[in-house]
Amino acid sequence: MASAVQTGRVGRSVRFGLDIGGTKTDVVAVSDGGEIIARSRRPTGHGDEAVVDGVVESVEALRSEIGMAASEVLSVGVGIPGLVDTANGRVLHAVNLGVESLDLAARASERLDVPVVVENDVKAAALGAAALRGEAVSMAYLNLGTGVAAGIVIDGAISRGSRGTAGEVGHISVDPNGRLCTCGQRGCIETLCGGGALARAWGRPGALPVRDILDAADRGEPDAVLLRADLARGAAAAVRVLVLTADVETVVIGGGLTSLGDRLGDGIRNALIADAAGSPFLLSLHLDERIELLPPGSPAAALGAALVGAHTPQEEIVIHG
Repeated sequence: MASAVQTGRVGRSVRFGLDIGGTKTDVVAVSDGGEIIARSRRPTGHGDEAVVDGVVESVEALRSEIGMAASEVLSVGVGIPGLVDTANGRVLHAVNLGVESLDLAARASERLDVPVVVENDVKAAALGAAALRGEAVSMAYLNLGTGVAAGIVIDGAISRGSRGTAGEVGHISVDPNGRLCTCGQRGCIETLCGGGALARAWGRPGALPVRDILDAADRGEPDAVLLRADLARGAAAAVRVLVLTADVETVVIGGGLTSLGDRLGDGIRNALIADAAGSPFLLSLHLDERIELLPPGSPAAALGAALVGAHTPQEEIVIHG
């Protein structure tokens, strides 16, 4: 059941943002000044029709709960996993949602009678994280979840690159002899610190395999100790790549693995410090001081989607492993 949280006054011009996850959809209403005025969470449906219905019903339900007229809605932005053709509002190969090819923007816009913009969820989260921290210069958002991806924000705008792949750190190989990645390479960063890859390497049943790995490592189990080290050095490698290639000032870390809190953050910082110990160059960059973890329950992704909804999309396809 949806539960709206009122966090400010409703204005005359409101944008809605949705972060569609595998099981839950986070929805926010944002004033024209960028303030989150209401928020709710609803179950995510599976399949084309359910995804479209979910967008429409989520917006209508939150709008009704905060007493808004439909005419007060300026736009709707949607952050969603999978390949995203932002120019046409089309979602491709969102496997976890049961979507192969869906003209989400057109179909949702027709029913809501407002402009709908669709963006990859990681890039939307990057924009939201930058807005939440008031970052106006340069920041990267590193998503550590089942997979690994990043979004880069420069001067308040998403940096996409020529084909929309800027920030795709998950599939940079750092160990040619490492584990096989789903992309076909070996030793990708994602094979070290992606939750799915770690779970496969662990090979034991459990609802929270990465947490189980850390618990077992704390008990001294050799396999778990190695996987815990992989997690830290993989995430540290992603931070290093983002700073060295995009020269961002800060790397904000989000995604499902941030529920591990200091166990994750401290591990990454320690790995960055260890990597810099033999390199005056890396030491001068103070990488361990340039990372932040998003707090649990952060609305960054949904907020970013609302902000994306305020802009005209560019033609590209964004690829996330």
